Amino acid sequence: MTENINIKTSCNNVIIVLVEPAGPLNVGSVARVMKNFGLSKLILVNPQCDRTSDDALKMAVHGKDILESAVIVDTLPQALHGCVRAIATMGREYSGEIPLETPRTALPWLLAEVEKPVALIFGREDRGLTNEELSYAHKLVFIPTNPEYPSLNLATAVSICCYELSQSTDLFTEENIPDPEIASLDVMEAFYQQLESLLLAIGYLYPHTAASRMEKFRHLYNRAYLQTAEVGMLRGILRQVKWAIKQK
Repeated sequence: MTENINIKTSCNNVIIVLVEPAGPLNVGSVARVMKNFGLSKLILVNPQCDRTSDDALKMAVHGKDILESAVIVDTLPQALHGCVRAIATMGREYSGEIPLETPRTALPWLLAEVEKPVALIFGREDRGLTNEELSYAHKLVFIPTNPEYPSLNLATAVSICCYELSQSTDLFTEENIPDPEIASLDVMEAFYQQLESLLLAIGYLYPHTAASRMEKFRHLYNRAYLQTAEVGMLRGILRQVKWAIKQK
């Protein structure tokens, strides 16, 4: 009993984010798994099914309260509002610059933050997350599977990650928790929008390639885990550059 209480206390700031889930059975199963491992915060991004349908409620069993309290938003940035750390899961080939990690090596990093919201993001059942959606995450997780049949059910993937989180709760104590002042993802998003606007204005970016080039900037700054004050300093530089351009 004590172990379950510790798990819940250690994971109570972890948000499970499902992007456009299509199967009510999957959504209900995710709620049940979250209940098993002491997680309670669920956000659904543009869900393609009814979270309160009979199928969803049937699969949730004792996790019905998680389904009923789940927050529904339109976009992934809305789901990540206020979060200071985010890990995205993926089950397809990836050619980007963020290194892939296993749940066991990556997920403990979420638990190092105990005061502010952190997010674990799961993609669509049929095609996962887009490259743009992956760029919102600090880390990417890939669950190794049999190459002859690599596709994992959504609820199964959530189960594996929740289990690994529960096994990591004893790794962090008050003595080894790092500085929690990492800038939230919505603060970072405002910086990225300001940076893109300036780079377009000075001709460093072109409209038709801006998205792909900005993806590289996102990867660069996400790896740095900038603090809020540091983002403020960078945004101040951008404002000063914009002012200097106008003076000329």
